[in-house]
Order: sequence, then C-alpha cells, then structure tokens
Amino acid sequence: MAKFRLLQLVKPCLCLLPEINSPDRRIPFREKILWTALSLFIFLVSSQIPLYGIATSKTSDPFYWMRVILASNRGTLMELGISPIITSGMVMQLLAGSKILEVDQSLKEDRILFQGAQKLFGMAITLGEAMAYVLSGMYGDVKDVGIGNSILIIVQLFFAGVIVLMLDEMLQKGYGLGSGISLFIATNICETIVWKAFSPTTLNTGRGAEFEGAVIALFHMFFSRSDKFTAIKDAFYRQNAPNLTALGATILVFFVVIYFQGFRVDLTVKYQKIRGQTGSYPIKLFYTSNMPIILHSTLISNLYFFSQLLYRRWKSSMIINFFGQWQEVEMTGTSVPVGGLMYYVSPPNSFLEVWEDPIHALFYILFMLTSCALLSKLWIDVSGTSSKDVAKQLRDQQMMIPGYRDTDLPRLLNRYIPTAAMTGGMCIGALTILADFLGAIGSGTGILLAVTIIYQLFETVYKEREQGAPMFG
Repeated sequence: MAKFRLLQLVKPCLCLLPEINSPDRRIPFREKILWTALSLFIFLVSSQIPLYGIATSKTSDPFYWMRVILASNRGTLMELGISPIITSGMVMQLLAGSKILEVDQSLKEDRILFQGAQKLFGMAITLGEAMAYVLSGMYGDVKDVGIGNSILIIVQLFFAGVIVLMLDEMLQKGYGLGSGISLFIATNICETIVWKAFSPTTLNTGRGAEFEGAVIALFHMFFSRSDKFTAIKDAFYRQNAPNLTALGATILVFFVVIYFQGFRVDLTVKYQKIRGQTGSYPIKLFYTSNMPIILHSTLISNLYFFSQLLYRRWKSSMIINFFGQWQEVEMTGTSVPVGGLMYYVSPPNSFLEVWEDPIHALFYILFMLTSCALLSKLWIDVSGTSSKDVAKQLRDQQMMIPGYRDTDLPRLLNRYIPTAAMTGGMCIGALTILADFLGAIGSGTGILLAVTIIYQLFETVYKEREQGAPMFG
C-alpha cells in the first residue's frame, strides 16, 4: 500500500499540469492529417528559431551523437528535442514494470495518475536539462552570458519542452496519427537524408568548391569537369562529403528493413462468446519494434556525453582515458572517440575502417547484437508485452487459442514472444551494423528508426482506411 501511495503524491499536482482533453467524438481522417501537419509545422519552425541570449554555440557539441534519436537542433528552441519525453517515459515504464511503482492500468484513476506523474517528471527533466546546458557552458561562460540571459535561455528551453510534451499528448490522444515522438524522430532523420542528397550549399574539400548534396554534386561534377569518368568516380566515392554510394546504401537498407517487417507468426484465436468466429494474433519478428535501438542509442549517447565531460577536465587520468579519449574534428565541430571503451562501442564509418581495425569492428558487432537482444527482452518485461501480459489480455477479451486451456496460454506464448523479441532485437542490431559499415546517410540507427516509424505510420493509415475513413473526402 505504501508503494501505491507514491503515485497518490501526484494527485495534488494534476490540477496545475497542462492537459489536452480527450476528443469527445470520432476525429475524421482529414482532421487527423491536419492536426498532424500542424504539429509537424510547429516542430520544424521551432527547430529553426535560434535561442535568444546565447553567447556562442561554436564549441564542440557533446550531444552530437544524440541529435538523431532526440530530434534536436543545436542552438534552437528544439535544443532538448524529445529527450525529456523519452527519458521520463522509459524511467516510469521501468518503475512500473519492476513493481517499484504499483500501477493497475485497468483502473482509470491509476492511468490518470500514472500519465500525470510521467508528464510531471518530463517537465522536471526539461527544467533540469535546461539548467545543466546553461551551467555547463554550452552557450558560453555564464559570466559572459549574464544572469539575466542565462535565466531567459532556461525559460525558452523549458517552454519549448512543454510545447513538445503537449504536441505529443495531442497526437497520442487521437487527434493525429501516431505519436509525437515517432513523428519528430522520423522527420528529423528524413530531413537529414534529403538535405545530404540535394543540399545546394557548397563545401571547400581541397579540390575547389563542391556541392554538399550528393545528387547535385554528381551533375555539377559531370558538366563542369573535362574528365567525365573521374567526375563520376568522385561523385560516388568522395570522402569529405555525402556521396552516391552512401545514398545507395541508405536506399538499400530502407528496403531491407521493410522486407523484414513482413516476418511474423500468426496464432489462431477463437472468440468464446461468438461461436465459429476466429481471428489471428500476429507475433512479428520486430516484436518490440524500434525500442531496442532507441534504448541502446540513449544509453550509449549518455555515456558519450559523460565521457567527453570527464575527458575535458581530467585528460591525464588513466581511468578516464580507459573510459574514453576524444578528439575534435575541425570541419564538423564535433568530437569523436579515438581511444578507450567509448571508441570500441562506436561504429566504424566504412569497410575501410573495419579493415584497418578489425578488433574494433568485432567488439562493436558483438556489443551491438548482445545489447539489442538483451534490451529487447528487458523491454517486454517492463512494458506489459510479455507472455503473461498478452495471455491476460486475451483472457480479458474473452479470446482463446483452440486446443489450449486458459492456463496453458502463457506457456504457449512463451515459445514465441521471448524468441521473437530477442531475435528481432538482434536483427535490428545487425541491420544497424550493416548500415554503419556501408556508410549510409544519417547513421544506421537513424535509418532503422526512420523506416520502422514510417512503416508504423503506414499501418496506422491502413487501419483508418479499413475502418471506412475516407482519405481525402
């Protein structure tokens, strides 16, 4: 009872928290498209509005590795991205799944309290991260920025974070398609891929000005150089800017992931109340979807961040050097691991790097596959999608599997669900490794996230269509 009262502590705060009311009617498909587009527009605009009061943002970016999965943009209102939502959601799920926080999702009051606690925790994380960013000197020394500007930056980041929370809640409650988290991640990744393919900006690569976009660079090189063969070769293999090989690898991985999405096992289920009525319960290979890679990336990115902070302060420490050694890249303004544990858990960027340091590649492969499999298994235990949870859901819906008793359901499902979760996690890890080794645009993690999210969005639209919702009329 004492554990349950931890959730009750949130009750007095519910009236102070901003909230989106659930729709009191069925939202038409066209209206869902409108709200989804509006949410996306607000996010994209906020990603381009610079923070007022910052002294500088030219220092090395310690969160460079996290930008893809956090849908954040440095020096703008979307500096924090969806980090507070992801962190609060994962922590609350872990607390609930491990029974540290007792929640009965069948009770409406518990669901409201749990959602309120998650929102309150997300707002607290937003404020904490905003203060940490300012105090750590991300925007210049606090003395140079000034107390007033420092407070103003924190306020801007906090309110931008609250807006993201509200947009996600609006979509989750049925006003839009999917969730804000998925929408913002996919948009951020797709924007990166499209930009690196068609960017009209020019770069100085030491051989004169070249276009950043791989496709535009191909036409520019072909028509501006006399040696056409060398021009095409450079467009496919140039090292200091996006090339066509990387773009081709991105498209290849995209279709491979879609192909794997179709792998599943369908269990026949029968409705107890309706005689002769049968259906199917699909168990997909990607049972936990993209959660393994999100959990993995969040964990590794946080380790990168703390390793960089420690290395800057205590470069001479043997323990800190064992944890990670970093070097700043002048062209991109980012820091990359060049030694220590962080180097071995970071992906090689091409097959050439694999050939030059096979131990690094082997360690990374083993670490990636193992961590994704274990995180996938952990997620089904804490998110309410384990064999016991699914068996309970089927019983609650008066459904059964022909030839098996209700008491046998957990044992039967245990043959498929844990295997699908761990195998799917390893496949996600393997596809991420493949994309990284091929040098795909946006990193393997980013492409995996984008493809799985777009596929989920497609499934959502297809379900809407099955339910009779007109697409555009």
